Amino acid sequence: MMRIILVMLKKERRKKYFMYRARKLLRKLFTPVSIMLIPHDSKRTINFKLPSIGVVLSVILWLVGTIYVISAAVGTVEYYRMKNKLSFYSARFTELQSTMVTLKNAQMEFERLLSFKSKNKILENIDGKAATKVAAYDEGSMDMDVLQEQIKKTIEGVGAIRDFLKEQKDVYMATPRGWPVDGRVTSEFGPRENPKDGSPEFHSGLDISVAAGTPVRVTADGIVSFAGWSSGSGNLVAIEHGFGNSTLYAHNTSITVKVGQRVKRGDIISYSGSTGDSTGPHVHYEVRHNGKAINPREFIMEAKNVHKQK
Repeated sequence: MMRIILVMLKKERRKKYFMYRARKLLRKLFTPVSIMLIPHDSKRTINFKLPSIGVVLSVILWLVGTIYVISAAVGTVEYYRMKNKLSFYSARFTELQSTMVTLKNAQMEFERLLSFKSKNKILENIDGKAATKVAAYDEGSMDMDVLQEQIKKTIEGVGAIRDFLKEQKDVYMATPRGWPVDGRVTSEFGPRENPKDGSPEFHSGLDISVAAGTPVRVTADGIVSFAGWSSGSGNLVAIEHGFGNSTLYAHNTSITVKVGQRVKRGDIISYSGSTGDSTGPHVHYEVRHNGKAINPREFIMEAKNVHKQK
């Protein structure tokens, strides 16, 4: 019995002790703390009191707010960083998609050209659409730089092919080809006797006999450098084709072009006649390279008459 009483007394003392400590802690927490503010421009001070627990809670709230603001700032920075990365990848993929479309178009254009299976047809049908031009990042670029470099080299290769074919086409279109009229050659290129007096002379072109008024067609693309009367040549048309090539068409009854006019192979430039020193209706057709007359037979193809290019 005595032991039970002692245990109960001990518990009672322990309970009182804890209550005493709790009251003491509460008194400390709610003990007022004076805070004094001293403005620089006034002699009066500002005093106010806060319980200790209020100061502790204010510090805790300040720390929580600071941590929140810092985490929000970090999140915002990360958001804009990811947004910039997304914009970067979107732009790169758009660029690559455009480049792949360009390569596909170039492939289709070359396949179209190769389907003609003839050098002349290929050169005549080149339209310059076979290629077109194209445009240090972090380690997370998924080898985009390597891929873009490969595409750039491919585009450059396609562009080089396009430029080469275009140059070849320019040479082809500037080279006389075919007959200016469909007729019979009555005088070849080279030494001959003058038709009027029989004296020896050098004939610098071909005389092609045709009926008066036959359309005369230019045999290569070029620019009219002369169109008018020229003594023994009568009504003369001279065309500059580039790459050192030029052609002359003499003894015309009339001329349909003027100096400076651009012409395409097959365009009508005059109508045949017998003007100047001529013994009958015909076309004197002359080809020159770098100013020197050369045999037109070297440039006449299978077709008897050159036709307007479509």
